[in-house]
Amino acid sequence: MPLKKPQNGMENGDTGSEKDERQFGNGSHQPGLDLNDVGEQDLGECEVSHAALAENGLGSALTNGGLNTHSPVKRKLETEKDYVFDKRLRYSVRQNESNCRFRDIVVRKEEGFTHILLSSQTSDNNALTPEIMKEVRRALCNAATDDSKLLLLSAVGSVFCSGLDYSYLIGRLSSDRRKESTRIAESIRDFVKAFIQFKKPIVVAINGPALGLGASILPLCDIVWASEKAWFQTPYATIRLTPAGCSSYTFPQILGVALANEMLFCGRKLTAQEACSRGLVSQVFWPTTFSQEVMLRVKEMASCSALVLEESKCLVRSFLKSVLEDVNEKECVMLKQLWSSSKGLDSLFSYLQDKIYEV
Repeated sequence: MPLKKPQNGMENGDTGSEKDERQFGNGSHQPGLDLNDVGEQDLGECEVSHAALAENGLGSALTNGGLNTHSPVKRKLETEKDYVFDKRLRYSVRQNESNCRFRDIVVRKEEGFTHILLSSQTSDNNALTPEIMKEVRRALCNAATDDSKLLLLSAVGSVFCSGLDYSYLIGRLSSDRRKESTRIAESIRDFVKAFIQFKKPIVVAINGPALGLGASILPLCDIVWASEKAWFQTPYATIRLTPAGCSSYTFPQILGVALANEMLFCGRKLTAQEACSRGLVSQVFWPTTFSQEVMLRVKEMASCSALVLEESKCLVRSFLKSVLEDVNEKECVMLKQLWSSSKGLDSLFSYLQDKIYEV
């Protein structure tokens, strides 16, 4: 009689096996599960390079399940309500339309909407670099042409986004000031422009602090929901930078000139409740139920007509589009001039070299 291999979810010691069978969830084994089939299911596939599990502000913690760190493995994502990602894991998510590989973000194709999560491996606290901003632009471009009705943007970890990566700025601008100032300024311009031109509704779930450019892009989105733990700060002048993300226009329009000047010039910090009362945030939810509240509302929106959602956004945003594009262009020209000048660069370096670790 042929010998049967033990059905324990993984064949330990079988050197001829080319695939490790694992899945998220309760660790139960599914006989006959082919990893190639997993990649074609609803949410795609995940390639995990290291096992370092963290709890996401938009979901519960992942189950380890005896992760083998010596070889890449593939796991099946559950289609349940919780969305959990480790910021130190590498993900490759296969969408139905095409294969999209990202290093510093996670993209999930859900029923009726696309979910993008900031999950930076190359920077701390989801700070933005030109490479990360390019990945977000690619994801937005894909979401604009697929069958999703809206976009959900959130983040992995306890910080939503800490703005530009200042250590990256110091390293790059020190090596080639003129070339790198142009490249970084153009990356910011294209990143912000992608949000301005996105035709579908953008919902943002702020699970923690949003600083600098991470806070400036919020008025470019359509709905912003925040956890009670979130707070907002744009200390551009404090860190020797001029405003970005169209905040020089959108903040005075939303917050009023007095408060906008305090945020942009003095680095005033807004709590989630203050941001909600002034119109920067739509609603604030308790941290323990934040995930459920957000997903419930996103799914309700996704049940609406795609045409109605897109046309409604067009009616609300169309007259602002050209204005925002002009503001974005001027802000990035100013940043480029600032970084190109020795005086502006020295001022930035003198501050960041002392404050880099605090920021």
